[in-house]
Amino acid sequence: MDAALSMLATSLLVPTILFFVLGMLAAVARSDLSIPDGAAKVMSIYLLFAIGFKGGASLISNEITWQIVGTLIAGIILSFVLPFIAFFLLRVLTKLDDVNAAAVAGHYGSISIVTFVTASSLLELNGMIAEGYLVAVAAVMEVPAILSALWIAGTRGVKAQSQSKLLRDIVGNGSIVLLVGSFLIGAITGEEGLNDVKPFIIVPFTGILCLFLLDMGLSAGRSLVENRKSLTAGLFAFGFIMPLVGCFAGYVAGWLLGLSDGGVFLMMVLSASASYIAVPAAMKIALPQAQSGIYLTMSLGVTFPFNIAIGLPLYLWIATAGS
Repeated sequence: MDAALSMLATSLLVPTILFFVLGMLAAVARSDLSIPDGAAKVMSIYLLFAIGFKGGASLISNEITWQIVGTLIAGIILSFVLPFIAFFLLRVLTKLDDVNAAAVAGHYGSISIVTFVTASSLLELNGMIAEGYLVAVAAVMEVPAILSALWIAGTRGVKAQSQSKLLRDIVGNGSIVLLVGSFLIGAITGEEGLNDVKPFIIVPFTGILCLFLLDMGLSAGRSLVENRKSLTAGLFAFGFIMPLVGCFAGYVAGWLLGLSDGGVFLMMVLSASASYIAVPAAMKIALPQAQSGIYLTMSLGVTFPFNIAIGLPLYLWIATAGS
């Protein structure tokens, strides 16, 4: 456990996280540093494309078994259901309006790539393996949570929408179309297709992610300053409670599916994390009236540090306790 905690402490000192911190500090210090809106949108499109394509290619590279299919279905169900639980907790613990509660809830059920990568590194440190297709599960868990958030906002928001119009809005959402489309193209073209675009979506990914997180840090920091009175004790409590609810759901799903200890652990991590790429990008487009400072601060400023510092060692201990 000491070695794991040491690794986790070191994992915080990586460019992606430090660029987010830089953005937060720059915003709090009232710096004029900024990322042009057009560039930020291009980065969002790139990241959605890369995540979806790699997930599809990873899926098709494995022989399709009932366990793979069951795990993918479980991931979809978890991603769709968890935002409804999150929305309920937010309504109990906070005074957020429906639109902001829906936007925050959509982040919980989707996934954090950095948390997933850190968890995978923790498995390697402990000499453990996990099912490789869980990368594909991570990809399919992005979209259902967005659908849930838009559904909640549409049915509970101030401006009511008809069921048919809401469905059209969900299906036609640009972020969802790009992510699902990229995933399907990656699955159709497989490893050969991935090799064709590898120089574009593999090598530059971390650098672009750093700039994206710098922009997210700037947005979160500025919104935090502007909306600090909205971040109540109830919101912070939610940011700690919801990952524990998610990890329990992921544990049950992984155990029922018969995954390895490493697979159960990664399923718990996926269910416990909060998105900081796909969902914020989708919320900016789909729910522009929601306060980005709230949902970005919750996912990146509260839940992400909790998962890295406390959650991952706890989830690993739970996953391996019965072995």
